[in-house]
Amino acid sequence: VQLVESGGGLVQLGESLRLSCAASGLAFSRYDMTWYRQAPGKERELVAVTPSVGSSRVYGDSVKGRFTISRDNAKNTTYLQMNSLVPEDTAIYFCNARRIFPHVEYWGQGTQVTVSS
Repeated sequence: VQLVESGGGLVQLGESLRLSCAASGLAFSRYDMTWYRQAPGKERELVAVTPSVGSSRVYGDSVKGRFTISRDNAKNTTYLQMNSLVPEDTAIYFCNARRIFPHVEYWGQGTQVTVSS
């Protein structure tokens, strides 16, 4: 199983980025897909979740209204559209795939997002 994130980079305050997470080796549509982030010296933080079933998405409080998570099961890919970026969004962003039954979980290697003021 591989999860490969891409799309990170250095942007200015207020700009946008779109992250992608391409999955292989798993039945993608059966997995909840989640974006996490971790800033230096801070704990890993949930950013957004798109479930395997249904359309209810969950967002962390700090990104509500600015970030949008989506998935394309035909392409085995999940996306994170990030708008109105602020320096506090600077972190490594990780993709996570999780099934509850059976319980399995996979992580990507992360992609760096840096927002300068």
